[in-house]
Amino acid sequence: MGEVDPAFIQALEHQPKIIITEAEGIPLIDLSPLISCNTEAEDSSLVAEIGDACKNWGFFQVINHGVPLKCREKIESAARKFFGLSNEEKKKVSRNEVNPLGYYDTEHTKNVRDWKEVFDLTVKKPTIIPSSHQSDDKELNQLMNQWPEDLPELKEACEEYAEEMAKLAFKLLEFIALSLGLPKTRLSGIFKDHDSFLRLNHYPPCPAPHLVLGVGRHKDPNALTILGQDEVGGLEVKRKADGEWIPVKPTPNAYIINVGDLIQVWSNDEYVSVEHRVMVNSEKERLSIPFFLNPPNSTWVEPLEELINKQNPAKYKPYNWGEFLAKRARSNFEKLDVENIQISHFRI
Repeated sequence: MGEVDPAFIQALEHQPKIIITEAEGIPLIDLSPLISCNTEAEDSSLVAEIGDACKNWGFFQVINHGVPLKCREKIESAARKFFGLSNEEKKKVSRNEVNPLGYYDTEHTKNVRDWKEVFDLTVKKPTIIPSSHQSDDKELNQLMNQWPEDLPELKEACEEYAEEMAKLAFKLLEFIALSLGLPKTRLSGIFKDHDSFLRLNHYPPCPAPHLVLGVGRHKDPNALTILGQDEVGGLEVKRKADGEWIPVKPTPNAYIINVGDLIQVWSNDEYVSVEHRVMVNSEKERLSIPFFLNPPNSTWVEPLEELINKQNPAKYKPYNWGEFLAKRARSNFEKLDVENIQISHFRI
């Protein structure tokens, strides 16, 4: 990644601004009441706070979340060791179209190459997914995590961290359900056998940060994403109020939460998934670790019946999550001539 290949260069209208003005940041929410099981009044306040953040931003940061700091430090250390390996060693655990788990350094977003390298793993062992994006193809693939032989601490750190992320995700789902006026376990019940993923992102220094992006503008197709980012920062969120790109300033030991497309569909647009992207740095490398909360691949997704009535009819047709994910994955490996599949394709 020492040169800027044209494949990395964003279209003029999507090239990032290097001079960033100070602006109101995404909400910062203290989860102490959730962790300590305090009074019902405090819980109600937290429900309202999370609901407002989901509705007005689609993003928020959480502190006092209960994830042990040592767990985070452990995975960050292991991740840095992995990305510090030679290209030859990293590519021994490369992912491909058959098994999209492992190392990859030529991912595309919106058909433009991202300035990053990644390592992906699944939480459930093994994970079963459709073998292709064709709805009439009933064949399934069994995915297995790949691990570098000479870095045993990576597997241990990732598996321990994924468990902590799942615990936090389930707690957040309960409060999001309550904020929608639903029973506490209405959303979390969908994820009893979840097919979630964990990703390690490494963004090397870039000689032309005004032309490229670490990750291009996109919305997450899953339910929730929990992101840990280092002190370098780079994440930007497209503010719903005016469409401005707002940098998310790193908060020590905080996690960034964003609503994904599944929550948007289930809530029938009450909560909306918003675009975000990642800036790169000309001098510093950046590490981030997102956890993607995914339902079972067999899940059919549509607006929840409890939120639908004559005044608020369903805005989406049902779609199969596994097939949707298989179609989305195609653009990671090839530059398509059309926009990748979006939930807008299922809008009624």
